[in-house]
Amino acid sequence: MTDDWAGDSPEGPGDGLSGLAVVGVNHQSSSLALRDQVALEDEAVPAFLSRLHARGLTQAMALSTCDRVEVLVHTPAGGDAEAAAQAAVQALAEHGDVMPAALLAEGYVLRGVDAARHCFAVAASLDSQVIGEPHVLRQVKAGYATARAAGLVGAELERLLQSAFAAAKRVRSETRIAEGPVSVASAAVQVARDLHGDLDRCTGLLVGTGEMGELLAESFLAHGLDRLVVRGRRKGRAEAVARRLGAHVSASEALIDDLVPADVVICCNGGREHLVGEDVARQAAKRRRQKPVFIADVAVPGDVEPAVNKVDNAFLYDLGDLEGVAMEGRAHRQAEAEAAWRIVREEVARFQKGRQERAAVPLISQLRARFEDERARVLAEAGDDADKATRLLLGRLLHAPSEELRRLTGGPPENLRHAENVTRRLFRLTEADGAVADNERVPDHES
Repeated sequence: MTDDWAGDSPEGPGDGLSGLAVVGVNHQSSSLALRDQVALEDEAVPAFLSRLHARGLTQAMALSTCDRVEVLVHTPAGGDAEAAAQAAVQALAEHGDVMPAALLAEGYVLRGVDAARHCFAVAASLDSQVIGEPHVLRQVKAGYATARAAGLVGAELERLLQSAFAAAKRVRSETRIAEGPVSVASAAVQVARDLHGDLDRCTGLLVGTGEMGELLAESFLAHGLDRLVVRGRRKGRAEAVARRLGAHVSASEALIDDLVPADVVICCNGGREHLVGEDVARQAAKRRRQKPVFIADVAVPGDVEPAVNKVDNAFLYDLGDLEGVAMEGRAHRQAEAEAAWRIVREEVARFQKGRQERAAVPLISQLRARFEDERARVLAEAGDDADKATRLLLGRLLHAPSEELRRLTGGPPENLRHAENVTRRLFRLTEADGAVADNERVPDHES
């Protein structure tokens, strides 16, 4: 036994985290230009992982999204963790054809528990431009699946990532961080759902071929809109938009004939005159038998006369209204983020504790085997004499620890104090336990 007794450490070599590192750039640290330069397309990831393996990395995963490009690596105990992190930096820099120094100037290298916490936060969508977006966890799981298929997910990364997935699940189920629209498109869908319920029985009308209108139409279709009709001033452009969206082109001469069947109307023409006035809206409402209609006017200048809001069962939201709904959603998610971060901290601590406990298993097994060997020898010597057997066993088990404690009295006082503290913790000793008379003490060793 050595005199170099180590104190308790939150991140010692036995906790499995000292070999963990995350290398990368994200939306907070870098420019979009750099992220685009080092981005990894899905089909390029397997080859990139192969290059990491060729550099000596045995456990690694790559994650490339619109928010970040990162490499997660783990070096087994006894390996060179710093060299592994530098190899990941070099590989990412070479992929993007940038200098490693330029990458690090806008990037980061996180190690140990900081790297673990970052992984948990990313999986829980707490480190994203839009907090709480569910697709982030799917992206992380896809990166995990690719790395696993490449044979680069060992026991350490497996435990880390499964724990991160569990933390993300807790965040999703115990907070409302994913609720509330955060963009104009999602705000429009939310308002329409509040009005109509599910959109699978709704018909939509896109008036105009502007980019913002097409984005909204895509979002509505993705959320189950049953049918979409495109109406434009130029038939060719309307047909092109309809093809991209998988929609129908209007065959009606009069706008009102398209308005009557529409439960959702998206206006994005942006001309100098209103396309939908109060009178037209009233006529359409009457023909619809007062069935409600949601109108999203995202044109600049607006396509819909503000007085349409006076029409019963016509619900008009312009670009400013939808931006306001989205801002409320973002504020709501920010408020929920505090509770989500508390869950992440709890799960990181749980993961770290589990790693530390597993690190003690080999020593516990060795100790148990040693005690079993001594028990077998004592039983063979003492036969049926239980009193002799127990005294022999106590003496032999306490002999080596007692000798070591006596030896430590001749060394630095802090070594003995630390040994005393460890012994008291291991055997649950209190000060009262020390008051034993000399004639009651068990001999150090009986042969």
